[in-house]
Amino acid sequence: MQFFKKLYLNNFFFYVLMGIIAGFVLAYFFPSLYRVCWLLVIILIAFLSIDILLLFGTKQYVKASRQMPEKLSNGDENPITIKIKNHYSFTVFAKVIDEIPFQFQLRNFEIHRKLDANGKDQFVYHLRPTERGEYSFGNLNVYIASPLRLVSRRFKFAESQMVPTYPSYIQLRKYDLMAFSNNLMQYGLKRIRRIGHTMEFEQIKEYVQGDDIRTLNWKATAKRNQLMVNQFQDEKSQTVYMLIDKGRVMKMPFNGLSLLDYAINASLVLSNVILKKGDKAGMLSFSKKVENRVMAERRQSQMNLILENLYNIKTDFFESDYSRLYVDVKKNINHRSLILLYTNFETLDGLHRQLPYLKGIAKNHLLVVVFFNNTELNDLIHKKATTIQDIYDQTIAEKFAFEKRLIVNELRKYGIYSVLTQPENLTLDTINKYLEIKARGIL
Repeated sequence: MQFFKKLYLNNFFFYVLMGIIAGFVLAYFFPSLYRVCWLLVIILIAFLSIDILLLFGTKQYVKASRQMPEKLSNGDENPITIKIKNHYSFTVFAKVIDEIPFQFQLRNFEIHRKLDANGKDQFVYHLRPTERGEYSFGNLNVYIASPLRLVSRRFKFAESQMVPTYPSYIQLRKYDLMAFSNNLMQYGLKRIRRIGHTMEFEQIKEYVQGDDIRTLNWKATAKRNQLMVNQFQDEKSQTVYMLIDKGRVMKMPFNGLSLLDYAINASLVLSNVILKKGDKAGMLSFSKKVENRVMAERRQSQMNLILENLYNIKTDFFESDYSRLYVDVKKNINHRSLILLYTNFETLDGLHRQLPYLKGIAKNHLLVVVFFNNTELNDLIHKKATTIQDIYDQTIAEKFAFEKRLIVNELRKYGIYSVLTQPENLTLDTINKYLEIKARGIL
């Protein structure tokens, strides 16, 4: 029974069999073909037996393995490596079918390879998950055929394996290098000219040539009877919080990812930049209630704590309660902080409903509202109109795009900063805004 579970007839066998059947049909009209067809049947059975003996009659076999990251990166191309080793003493043809998680909906995935005698091969394919969570891989199935290619023998490797999909740690590594490289412009990161700075006192030391005479401490100079200067250092450990709206306004998808997942990926990257810059990073998510809270700290485990909480953000996309967010921020964030609020407003009316709470938060903190341009509307606006319906659609799209710009002006009127960005540019734009605020010392 196990033998038959591993034995599979190939398409070539059925093509030959169909040809023989067609020959028997023609033999009804041309009797001389009858004996030829039976001879072909005998030859087919003989070759089939030889093929089965080649694949099953020896202890030779193939080995294969699947190698993948410990966790997948959401929204990125993740490499999956397949290695195959042929232990047969003749050339074989391999068909590899990997049982990919159902989330990808790849129902016809198969890879064909030719392996020389005692040869090996390695190839890589990529998967791009578009939602966080657990992804279960099944068996790695390898079907081996001899040069006759009438039958195949199935080998099963790499039994079921579960891999979690985390927020985009691949982007985290990418922008970690970008933010601190000497050539930022090629990545879209801007150098900000410092037009002011805040300083905190470090120590009083003796004056040496080259010290700024404006920092002379006259009281200490009089006591020590020699010139003494104040030494300062750039103020560090500013507090930055990322507030992620996980309500229904963040459900809109772009390129397979929801706005919520774009915000989660950007928050992970920005948290790393914040900590590397010497500031404190914290976060929370909110919808009907406030969850996934991580208080701002600079400890070594902070990135892992933020990563785990971003991974565990779950939502049913309810209407977000900004009043509860305002109360929570007022109660739990006591020091003036930079607050980046990831949300989305499509209309001025939608903004005005939440504006009193935004103004309340901005009264005690530096608030930056991050929301999104609808890229599909931009494509519609620039599309050539050919019908009355197209003109109508473009007019409505331009109205919504104009309203986004009005939202920016409305926020600016109340001293609230904003970032209006396309989803794919979210990470770069938020990093730029943070670096700009830090460089100008306006927190």
